[in-house]
Amino acid sequence: MPQELGDWRRTDMCGRLNARDTGREVVLMGWVSRVRDLGQLVFVELRDITGEIQVVFDADDHPGLWSEAKGWRGEYVVGVRGVVADRAPEAVNPDSPTGSVEVHPAEIRLLNPAETTPFYIRDDIGVEEGLRLRYRYLDLRRGEMRQNLVLRDRANRAVRDYLSDAGFLEVETPYLTRSTPEGARDYLVPTRGRRGEFYALPQSPQLFKQLLMISGLDRYYQLVRCFRDEDLRADRQPEFTQIDIEMSFVGEEEVQALTEGLLAHLFGELWGVEVPTPFPRMAYAEAMERYGTDKPDLRYGLELCDVSEAVADSAFRVFSSAIAAGGVVKGIVVPGGASFSRRELDDWDGRVKEWGGAGLLWFAWDDSPRIGVDAVRGPVVKRLDDGELRNLARLSGAEEGDLLLVMAGPAAEINPILGMLRVALARALQLIGDAERLEFLWIVDPPLFEWDADTKRLHSIHHPFTSPRSEDIDLLEADPLSVRARGYDIVLNGIELGGGSIRIHRPEMQERALEALGFDEEAGREQFGFLLDAFRYGAPPHGGIALGMDRLLMLLARRGTIRDVIPFPKSASGRDLMMGAPSPVAREQLEELGILRKGDGEEE
Repeated sequence: MPQELGDWRRTDMCGRLNARDTGREVVLMGWVSRVRDLGQLVFVELRDITGEIQVVFDADDHPGLWSEAKGWRGEYVVGVRGVVADRAPEAVNPDSPTGSVEVHPAEIRLLNPAETTPFYIRDDIGVEEGLRLRYRYLDLRRGEMRQNLVLRDRANRAVRDYLSDAGFLEVETPYLTRSTPEGARDYLVPTRGRRGEFYALPQSPQLFKQLLMISGLDRYYQLVRCFRDEDLRADRQPEFTQIDIEMSFVGEEEVQALTEGLLAHLFGELWGVEVPTPFPRMAYAEAMERYGTDKPDLRYGLELCDVSEAVADSAFRVFSSAIAAGGVVKGIVVPGGASFSRRELDDWDGRVKEWGGAGLLWFAWDDSPRIGVDAVRGPVVKRLDDGELRNLARLSGAEEGDLLLVMAGPAAEINPILGMLRVALARALQLIGDAERLEFLWIVDPPLFEWDADTKRLHSIHHPFTSPRSEDIDLLEADPLSVRARGYDIVLNGIELGGGSIRIHRPEMQERALEALGFDEEAGREQFGFLLDAFRYGAPPHGGIALGMDRLLMLLARRGTIRDVIPFPKSASGRDLMMGAPSPVAREQLEELGILRKGDGEEE
């Protein structure tokens, strides 16, 4: 029968006992991890948040305790009072932090029994993620999941310590705010007091942190929850945490230096490694040209190569027509790829088509590219002359045994597809190498705007409050798509950790940016009048950055999804499988809020 805790109080944590505790009486409490019944001896692994300790029940010493422990099962909640003892030399477990000691009990209490769990509480389970999320409170008992949350706590403290020491003030900003027309879709919150009007959950504290700079607080940060109603993936959730930072009287260099110091501090504290700073910088345009993405992974090569010069006047019209129309012929050299089978090449061609490309052409050099046409194989080799084939090899850098995969078309279309191909090839060929290698990179000078073909208007790449580069300001009205932003994204091993910018701080410049986005004066005042007014009362030059805490922790914990470092995440489809959310609500609640479901009328 279960017993009450009574006057028992825990004196020690299971995972912290060691040889220095030998001979000391302890009171431990936790969950039964495993019971091994060897007849006269029963071994119980007792677990709490710090780890496990072995408790040994001997029938000769305490037959009553031994008999009771034989009835214990996994996940029973128990208390043990006993003495720490050294294990016999042959029983020492060098792989366990507590493997040199055990506890000999003098008294035990069953605090709560447990039913059989739907999956084993251990690290090496092979159950599907949906079941783990349905019973998340059990999943979090597993050692690797528990350690992820311990790591999260350590990271939070490291961030706060670093920024506090750097003179930053932690300020909380509102969760109920106003919906804005930029960025992802908002989560809307109705209010009973003002029917037909809605709060929005913040996609970020962007406007509030800028207002804090205008308030004179100078250096702000926050570990803040943000909400975006967008499609999900392994590194995205509808609610997430970001390290939000804003600083006054700074330029790009100061924000970047602070961020580098923070990231170096985090990896130093949690991985025990020294991260060299400063991080390299690369312009957005260069990243797209060389890697086909604004978040390149620098742990491997496979850079995109432009071979347009070799085939600009080719009789093969697929190449020459694309170049004449202002496009390019670009590709990737795969070292040793000449050994690819025709089936493998067809598979890569199929992937490119799935990504929206017209397809791949390939050239495989079996002999030295200097030999000429007889050295190369490919579906269009006979359509090119000997000089064109030699120039293809020269411009691409292909050597004997290499494969050149090529696409033709507008650079804006084929660069991203080749970028995806580059990543897929690196994974398939296992080119990434050392998983512990850290390749940080700043991507700078991105476009300020992009054209949305669906809405037929410009959108901000980051947000409407990013400052344009001073030398591009005159292009705001004449050629807005050529305007570069004073923006910067931080990338680690091909994953974007976050981004930021130097902000607009003058009302006239903010009005020009809003006009470029299609806001007339009235609409601009309606949406952002409070900010424009605030700028008129002395706004300092300011800038900041937001880092995705969940993505950072995913990398720090060496996991493949952010769901493993979030205590209670949503599934890949955005559902809370444990709580059953989102869920319908009673009609009475909707009526109280002045909301009618589609099809509802005034009468039944």
